[in-house]
Amino acid sequence: MVKAKNSKDEATVIKKYANRRLYDTGRSSYVTLEDLCEMVQEGHNFVVLEAKTGKDITRSVLTQIIADQESDDETLLPTDFMRTLISFYGNNVQAMVPSYLEQTMNVFKQNQEKWQEQFTKSFEGMGMAGMENMFPQTVNFEEIARKNMEMFERAIKMMPPFNMANYMGSDKE
Repeated sequence: MVKAKNSKDEATVIKKYANRRLYDTGRSSYVTLEDLCEMVQEGHNFVVLEAKTGKDITRSVLTQIIADQESDDETLLPTDFMRTLISFYGNNVQAMVPSYLEQTMNVFKQNQEKWQEQFTKSFEGMGMAGMENMFPQTVNFEEIARKNMEMFERAIKMMPPFNMANYMGSDKE
């Protein structure tokens, strides 16, 4: 388990050296991408800088962590979602997508926290006795994810250039 020397709000500086090693300046020790992944999961804030130039490379390191996670059996991003996301690079919606995704993920996170809070409150004061019969059906998270993706795709299709057919008339008859 990774323990940062500073608080979760204060950004730890991680330096990346030419030999690809990552150095946590807060703990004065080398770390791995797995350590940084744990730090993110624990809510610790960090910034990754190239040691030689001081250039902020945090985004590329976080992208590498995601790529590593996706190459394992614990995938999170559906293939169609990644293709859709890649298709936005270089077109006129590119500027809107980060904000939209960030807001959507914040709402998702807030809803998840509320759900967990309600779930916890539901069982306060209860022992484990009788809990096995309280949920005759399990929550189908795959179905929820599918519906969220459909909602996202519908929202994206309403944004230019995807909704041009609404303005110019459909070429399908």
